[in-house]
Amino acid sequence: MPMIVGVKFGGKGKQYSFDPLNIDFNEGDGVVVETVRGLEYARVTQANTIVPDEEIKNPLKPVVRKATKEDDARAKENEEKKEGALKLCQKYIDKRDLKMKLVDAEYTFDRSKIIFSFTADGRVDFRELVKDLASKMRMRIELRQIYERDDIKIRGAMGMCGRQCCCISYLTDYEKATVKMAKNQNLSLNPTKVSGMCGKLMCCLKYENDFYVDVNKRLPKVGSTVKVKDGHGRVDETDVLKERIKVTIEKNEGVEQNYYGVGEFEVICGPKGCPKRDFSHDEVDEKELEKLED
Repeated sequence: MPMIVGVKFGGKGKQYSFDPLNIDFNEGDGVVVETVRGLEYARVTQANTIVPDEEIKNPLKPVVRKATKEDDARAKENEEKKEGALKLCQKYIDKRDLKMKLVDAEYTFDRSKIIFSFTADGRVDFRELVKDLASKMRMRIELRQIYERDDIKIRGAMGMCGRQCCCISYLTDYEKATVKMAKNQNLSLNPTKVSGMCGKLMCCLKYENDFYVDVNKRLPKVGSTVKVKDGHGRVDETDVLKERIKVTIEKNEGVEQNYYGVGEFEVICGPKGCPKRDFSHDEVDEKELEKLED
């Protein structure tokens, strides 16, 4: 089984595994590693660890070296120079009236290139902007359009739950969230209630979706007619967490309401009448809500 060391670039995002080459690393150590962009500075987020072979999907690249004081100083200087680069780029964006929102700037470790990240509603012709920046900064310029979720991940934000957004705190890969997940969980379909700080559907909609889908298959929709031990009645409420339904039964002396769990009722008709139909939730067609999906 291979030995790996886990690192993150910029302290955020996905953790990457490298071969430590018999060097002992502790969490928080600085390292210099080889990437597709050349040498890069990173921080150790997982000390030397032996992992199963199946966890290694690609050949491990070796760590170049443990960061020296000079490496640490260069990384710190690159971070400090970022603010000036952002102000300069924003100046030229405003000058050319480009419809884009500047998010971040990142120098490569050797400062041979700087990468500007931005968001925009559509394609942006930034060729003249690149020329402006290259003539002023005297280095290679790369502009990269990112998605709204990446914007939040870089800038940082708090979710409506009062905690740091999941994409910042621990999520490394985005799993697609859909409007159907919100409906499965009987959540309000108001876009302001089911969308996150990035304007897209909240990542957490997916966390409990499998449970709701499983239980909803065993519960009829509101309005269905069911047969229970007390007679025939109409389903007025479903309680997914307790896996039960609330049934209203009309009797000569009045109306009676009781709760019945899975196995204590038989579905006679769906909410739109007989014959019995599939009670799983239907697809959502709301145009506005669909725009929130990735």
